[in-house]
Amino acid sequence: MRIFIFIMLLSLISCREKAPDSGEAKSPPGDGLISHRVKYARGFEIDRISGGITVIRVLQPWPEAEEPFVYALIPRNSAGAINLEKEKYDAVIEVPVERVVVTSTTHIPALEALGVADRLVGFPGTDYISSDYTRGRVDSGAVANLGKNEMMNTEMTLSLRPDLVVGFGIASRNKAYETLIRSGIPVVYNGDWTEQTPLGKAEWIKFFAPFFQKEDQAEALFDSIAQAYSGARELAKKAGSVPAVMSGALYKDVWYAPGGDSWAAAFIRDANGSYLWDDTRDTGSLSLGLESVLSRADEADIWISPSQFTSYQELENANRHYTEFRPYRNRKIYTYALSKGKTGGLTFFELGPNRPDLILKDLIHIFHPEVLPDHEPYFFKPLQ
Repeated sequence: MRIFIFIMLLSLISCREKAPDSGEAKSPPGDGLISHRVKYARGFEIDRISGGITVIRVLQPWPEAEEPFVYALIPRNSAGAINLEKEKYDAVIEVPVERVVVTSTTHIPALEALGVADRLVGFPGTDYISSDYTRGRVDSGAVANLGKNEMMNTEMTLSLRPDLVVGFGIASRNKAYETLIRSGIPVVYNGDWTEQTPLGKAEWIKFFAPFFQKEDQAEALFDSIAQAYSGARELAKKAGSVPAVMSGALYKDVWYAPGGDSWAAAFIRDANGSYLWDDTRDTGSLSLGLESVLSRADEADIWISPSQFTSYQELENANRHYTEFRPYRNRKIYTYALSKGKTGGLTFFELGPNRPDLILKDLIHIFHPEVLPDHEPYFFKPLQ
């Protein structure tokens, strides 16, 4: 139940206007010298200003946020010589950060890719961590379990003496974060989950990089992912057919499926599939009735992401109407729910936002096996 709610939370994003997933970089905010251009993400901006100070603006910490959060990052070795108007910023952080707490599993792959995962000292809900490296640090006691994100154990967090807490918000500020701020611990909001495009989410590695003075490394890593994604998308266009694709499943009496302008739907389009609800303009989830889904998708070619189901028998036991869909009869259903960490965390929701190229290649292999015949599926696997 908790896993399902978490999944729906990630997908149920308010229906704001979708920004195009283009290569056009936004104009630099303010008058500072831009340090690293943000090309796809729409939720943050980075400036480099005088004195080696980096300013990060988080424009979209949660959907429909009224004001941005602004953070100043000061080089630790020159912090004493910098005269900064701290009241202008929501937090001032000395960098590089040596001890960090993050609060979403999507943050962990960025730390690992930048080579700074050894600086993670705490996380709320460590059972959801799937990465072998960080899982090992949890098991050894190097990463403390801080309870649940919405009720994070502030006393334990303070005892860890972190230089920084990277949080996320759903609609308003978190009381636990406010307690940490009053105690002198900087808290910054990360809004990667609000992005609506695959490369937009992945580009948030550039948000993490300045805290560890790893900007050049993040730039190179992201460029590699973007090139792999674009290359795979071009390959998919060469396929001779375009399969009709359905997605989602019932939860109680409601069928939740990705909206046509959502992150999940973008992958289907880029893999050269025809998503059956591509005509909708929702950026989060659609709430559909079973009859409407049957009328539109009973003869679909492929079914992906059937919620938490991992076998055809589970589907049939849950609702016999699932057997009426052609992908069920033809055994053409593929799920991310079989790709789990040792403690049950879903790698799709942990690593997937950071590696959209792997998701796209999985879907191309499913939709057009002749295009990527040697690809080994990473997230999406056939239903058992």
